[in-house]
Amino acid sequence: MSATPLSPGGLPTRARWRRSSRSTGMNNCVETAVLGGDLLAVRDSKRTDGPAVLFTGPAWAGFLASVRADQPV
Repeated sequence: MSATPLSPGGLPTRARWRRSSRSTGMNNCVETAVLGGDLLAVRDSKRTDGPAVLFTGPAWAGFLASVRADQPV
């Protein structure tokens, strides 16, 4: 088992963040990073040093299905 280095804010320091393809360049979007161990991090592109929400693969799939169906989570 290996540890994931964390920043002072608790986010992995070597995470490869990906910005939404629908971003307008105004930083009004989210960024995601696959962390391994079936975890995905999501953060606000305006606050790259701020907090992130962590999802498991199934939880992320359920969240996206709810958004696409325009249903409350």
